[in-house]
Amino acid sequence: MTADELVFFVNGRKVVEKNADPETTLLAYLRRKLGLSGTKLGCGEGGCGACTVMLSKYDHLQNKIVHFSVNACLAPICSLHHVAVTTVEGIGSTKSRLHPVQERIAKCHGSQCGFCTPGMVMSMYTLLRNEPKPTMEEIEDAVEGNLCRCTGYRPILQGFRTFARDGGCCGGNKDNPNCCMNQKKDHMVILSPSLFNTEKFIPMDSTQEPIFPPELLRLKDAPQKQLRFEGERVTWIQAATLKELLDLKAQHPEAKLVVGNTEIGIETKFKNKLFPVIICPTWIPELNSVEHGPEGITFGAACTLSSVEKTLQEAIAKLPAHKTEVFKGVLEQLRWFGGKQVKSVASVGGNIITASPISDLNPVFMACGAKLTIVSRGTRKTIQMDHTFFPGYRKTLVGPEEILLSIEIPYSREGEFFSAFKQASRREDDIAKVTCGMRVLFEPGTTHIKELALCFGGMADRTISALKTTRKQLSHFWNEKLLQEVTADLAEELKLSPDAPGGMLEFRRTLTLSFFFKFYLTVLQKLGQQDSEDKFGRLDPTFASATLVFQKDPPANVQFYQEVPKGQSEDDMVGRPLPHLAAAMQASGEAVYCDDMPRYDNELSLRLVTSTRAHAKIKSIDISEAQKVPGFVCFISADDVPGSNETGIFNDETVFAKDKVTCVGHIIGAVVTDTPEHAQRAAQGVKITYEDLPAIITIEDAIKNNSFYRHEVKIEKGDLKKGFSEADNVVAGEFYIGGQDHFYLETQCTIAVPKGEAGEMELFVSTQNTMKTQSFVANMLGVPANRIVVRVKRMGGGFGGKETRSTVVSTAVALAAYKTGRPVRCMLDRDEDMLITGGRHPFLARYKVGFMKTGVIVALEVNHYNNAGNTVDLSDGVRKRALFHMDNCYKIPNIRGTGRLCKTNLASNTAFRGFGGPQGMLIAEYWMSEVAVTCGLPAEEVRRKNMYQEGDLTHFNQKLEGFTLPRCWDECLASSQYHVRRSEVDKFNRENYWKKRGLCIIPTKFGISYTSHYMNQAGALIHVYTDGSVLLTHGGTEMGQGLHTKMVQVASTALKIPISKIYISETSTNTVPNTSPTAASVNSDIYGQAIYEACQTILKRLEPFKKNNPSGSWEDWVKAAYEYPVSLSATGFYNIPNIGYSFETNSGTPFHYFSFGVACSEVEIDCLTGDHKNIRTDIVMDVGCSLNPAIDIGQVEGAFVQGMGLFTIEELHYSPEGSLLTRGPSTYKIPRFGNIPIEFRVSLLRDSPNKKAIYASKAVGEPPLFLAASIFFAIKDAIRAARAQHTDHGMKELFRLDSPATPEKIRNACIDKFTTLCVTDVPENCKPWSVRV
Repeated sequence: MTADELVFFVNGRKVVEKNADPETTLLAYLRRKLGLSGTKLGCGEGGCGACTVMLSKYDHLQNKIVHFSVNACLAPICSLHHVAVTTVEGIGSTKSRLHPVQERIAKCHGSQCGFCTPGMVMSMYTLLRNEPKPTMEEIEDAVEGNLCRCTGYRPILQGFRTFARDGGCCGGNKDNPNCCMNQKKDHMVILSPSLFNTEKFIPMDSTQEPIFPPELLRLKDAPQKQLRFEGERVTWIQAATLKELLDLKAQHPEAKLVVGNTEIGIETKFKNKLFPVIICPTWIPELNSVEHGPEGITFGAACTLSSVEKTLQEAIAKLPAHKTEVFKGVLEQLRWFGGKQVKSVASVGGNIITASPISDLNPVFMACGAKLTIVSRGTRKTIQMDHTFFPGYRKTLVGPEEILLSIEIPYSREGEFFSAFKQASRREDDIAKVTCGMRVLFEPGTTHIKELALCFGGMADRTISALKTTRKQLSHFWNEKLLQEVTADLAEELKLSPDAPGGMLEFRRTLTLSFFFKFYLTVLQKLGQQDSEDKFGRLDPTFASATLVFQKDPPANVQFYQEVPKGQSEDDMVGRPLPHLAAAMQASGEAVYCDDMPRYDNELSLRLVTSTRAHAKIKSIDISEAQKVPGFVCFISADDVPGSNETGIFNDETVFAKDKVTCVGHIIGAVVTDTPEHAQRAAQGVKITYEDLPAIITIEDAIKNNSFYRHEVKIEKGDLKKGFSEADNVVAGEFYIGGQDHFYLETQCTIAVPKGEAGEMELFVSTQNTMKTQSFVANMLGVPANRIVVRVKRMGGGFGGKETRSTVVSTAVALAAYKTGRPVRCMLDRDEDMLITGGRHPFLARYKVGFMKTGVIVALEVNHYNNAGNTVDLSDGVRKRALFHMDNCYKIPNIRGTGRLCKTNLASNTAFRGFGGPQGMLIAEYWMSEVAVTCGLPAEEVRRKNMYQEGDLTHFNQKLEGFTLPRCWDECLASSQYHVRRSEVDKFNRENYWKKRGLCIIPTKFGISYTSHYMNQAGALIHVYTDGSVLLTHGGTEMGQGLHTKMVQVASTALKIPISKIYISETSTNTVPNTSPTAASVNSDIYGQAIYEACQTILKRLEPFKKNNPSGSWEDWVKAAYEYPVSLSATGFYNIPNIGYSFETNSGTPFHYFSFGVACSEVEIDCLTGDHKNIRTDIVMDVGCSLNPAIDIGQVEGAFVQGMGLFTIEELHYSPEGSLLTRGPSTYKIPRFGNIPIEFRVSLLRDSPNKKAIYASKAVGEPPLFLAASIFFAIKDAIRAARAQHTDHGMKELFRLDSPATPEKIRNACIDKFTTLCVTDVPENCKPWSVRV
């Protein structure tokens, strides 16, 4: 059979594809075939939203054109026949005009690295096409499927809020605590102007949007016929009628039905499954219909979750409340189900048939007794979904030739109550740990139970119903006795084996009881409203808040900064909130990232082949299967290296593993093919056999086996023995801090281009470290460094993850380019990136602290162990910075800190924003909180009492000068109204038994500079051209932190010319050599100074020409200098003076100066589920005289939210064999829009110039991250309040809470009658699902 032509439109242009391959995604097609690189690849699994585009099509059931957002990484091009696609390039550009959405995200500082920006823009654009005046809630909902790692989300929301009805104003809503009318007036504060001016924005005009292609409109009445597309390995058949579909299913019983491809797409991409026949049923009317029947609403199985949501919302608005109990349950699950991009294509039938054991909807459908209609050729049956429908893991009763036609969701009846619950690591768009549907029906007019259904996901290998428990309760009354019996029976019936997948056994079992308790209370509450005289329990008023489903107020935020002084010239840009210079190009998709560079004609694609064992000898490598893949070129390994295979910061690594591997993800070789898809298949075809060796995975394993790198490092001051002997009290303990993945939105990427002469090669790399990238490649190829040029335009985020680990990719790609003599490209998939590149170091601390009754600390000893992984990399520097920060802000007279590097079989851990500092300081605040509890004193009092003062010496004997911390502290206490809110929190906690609030204020002191003196050097190069334009180059790289923007501001002020005349193109090794990595927060300081020096050289040379012609312009002087002639090119160089420290003598100056900040945060926890919400955060940060307040506030907020992820949400799971289990956004959770503090206030400290850096500014990248610890300790404060009311469980006052404070840890720490029923004994020899590394 011949294949059909695929016809669709992209940005108004018709595309006719004669050879559509079903395996090609829209994203790959846009980027490679059409050259539209604005749409980005962030994860490939529909979890980050970077690839969001808008689809428009004529909907025959609604008789209108519909617009919806989708993830292009999951959308097969074959599903787009007669669909119009709109990408970020199609709505506006800097060359013509920006669309208002693009303009506002750019001018409101909502784009830092810019990699997520096109996706954000398209999510918002789609909303505005459907709803030109949205509410703030609709805006938040529209972007819920998009991740950002840089901004902390606040500026994005603030920019998009300008499109909301009434500018997002709540209209004086009395219940909204964040209403501007409820804010207490504080006359002390001089309000800074907004960071942007809304009056200058292009108005939104919905009549100016591109039209739907007329050709597609004409086709709307044409009869649809079956389509067939044949790919290399897969056939796609689009069925037009139900009869066709059933005939096809009879011919191809093994064929998969695909609607949204949100499940099958992931199975083919990440689980390497192949489905030779795919049938798409989306055109079939019966599968898309919605019917309101006498017993319920029937949805065709291909109805999208968005359409189900909309229909149910309309039904709830119209029908009497007692009929819509089930609908509300379904909506509660859909609310947290996923982003709009997933819900707009994923089908309700697909969700059922996928039969996931943690499905959010199946327990709801099972509990309500939804009816399923199943058809095949010649048969039709309707069955109720009950406990028999899922016979096994991912199996249903639907036979191979049958299809699910529709599902009827029933109306609830009088006397029937229904609830649905779910708990995950993160509320929004996350896979549940436990999910459930619960239903009770009472005999008419009584509280006698007639029917009871409790159905759960996440408690077995399928959705289950707790039948043993529910059958016992029929005809019982709804009272305390029933509650006790049901919880005891559930604990007995729903057991988990100790090695159950997903782990968290006690948490999951406790959740089943907690959920039932919430259901019990909710029903009591609803019965109470009906108020019959029957026998049911009364609801204790302090329990009432446990029944509330999660809701949050609209976000509110304030930013304070100091305006530039009155007399400052208009052209002098230093100190002004200038938007990121590339923001507009980032918002329009024009900004070029590494993988956006056009492909070379003869370019090849590389895919790494990595180890699946943590520690093993390589016995054999067989590439015969790989060689059969079309487009295969070669396999490269250690045998191909012409120079040295030795690499790494300390030469303890190899480019490719030889003979043995030391971690899962260790690079053994790489395959080179014609396309990335073929490369992935070829890499899977490489078969490696191993001989396992014993592996060390965890810090505890390393300590037990004495497996360390190097010797112990220590800092000691005072007389520890004396200090402890004088102390009134000593507390000792252990504290663990988990690691963190960088999750930059742009994964590691390299393009290597061999030049064909004298060993020259040019590399385009997403790296923070051009110098090491260059020297590692030169060393591997055996050529001098002067033959290798490394170029970096910009990165889509770095955070330390591209400081050294980027070289494992770039060196391999360079070898492939050398061997083939052709350009080679490799951009890692998200799962590879997470597996190979390591992250933040997990730390284990063993501490002992001595203190007086008054809370004054007199002695401290802490042993720090960090999990370094399989190579040293930067672990030594991380350990030292942790030791330097083990005091945080507190003066401790007698102190000893030691640090050990654990040598383990994990991918080498590396630099990550804060570089050991946050871990050292979190440990300090942890024992500090225990001291306060032990003394029975308020924590903020004990912290203030121990705080350093101006002129004090730190434990490493550096004098504190310009110590602004007490000012930050007092200002934060005042602006956060700490003492008033403390009493409000206590009152809330007395009135609510199952919800608790916590409040905490935390200071930070962060040392600025590299501790190795030679690393603090910086070079700059300035070219002035004869037209007066200036090309500026320096050694720092741009990764979203706004470095280039600040450097242009510095040069503009130094040269006294407008910023429009200055341009920075890129960072490269052939313009500024021997650069330190862009890290340690010092780059604005050192490159700013180097640029300043270069500018002075130029000005000095121009001086005579200015004297000759004082009234001339800049251009006149430049032209005169050129004609004289005088060189108009200059270099600048700077090195921070007097840096150097000796651990042997504990003397010297490790830091140039310190950055200070204070944060106060309030949280609310749900003691039954472990969920928490961040109510408010106030930050006061000392950034000196800010070079750019908009960028600095963006850094403060972004770092804070990243820290919030580190301390509360982000959790890496490893198997006992050392394999990373969390390899993408579906399993590894970073903060989303819904996680940031509802009220977020950031204030830059006024009048605090820093005499040690350019234009009196201060570093800002890393210091604010630790302030998120205020959320961690506010959670601990709330848990303490919860534990205080359960005195009957023999609890100690001091309790351990390791980081991150995930829902599991929070719930397990709130010990109560439910947790005690779920204590799980784990046998000695049992292998858990995951281990703490």
